[in-house]
Amino acid sequence: MNRKQLATTTISIHASPSAVWKALVEPELVKKYFHGTEMRSDFEIGSPITFEGEWHGQHYVDKGEILRITPERELSYSFWSPLSGTEDFEDNYTHVTFHLSDYHEHTTLVVTQDNLEDDDAVVKAEGNWLNVLHDLKRVVEEERLHVL
Repeated sequence: MNRKQLATTTISIHASPSAVWKALVEPELVKKYFHGTEMRSDFEIGSPITFEGEWHGQHYVDKGEILRITPERELSYSFWSPLSGTEDFEDNYTHVTFHLSDYHEHTTLVVTQDNLEDDDAVVKAEGNWLNVLHDLKRVVEEERLHVL
């Protein structure tokens, strides 16, 4: 399958990979940085993952399936949103992958999203992920300060 265009966004977070991982998989933390989204999954390969919330007054339930998971290193899932304007077919799903790497007292978090239609979709995805990652960084670093 041709995965079309790829968006990539990177951020450095002053926290351990375990703290960043926790923010990726614990629903109460996801809700704090991901526009109030209710995330659900048991994080087993092949299991569903859903994101439910409201965006600009419109209710949504985004969905996908866990593809790969290595705690504190990688999380990958397929993803489709009814807000995308596409039909719920496999070819319309993107793959979202988070890669975490430890560098001194920081974690580098790289998120990629593939199967995007064109350059405009890449720019939009990278902008959206940049906003989400900045909020994730804020939440993780605030949590870190509460622990110190």
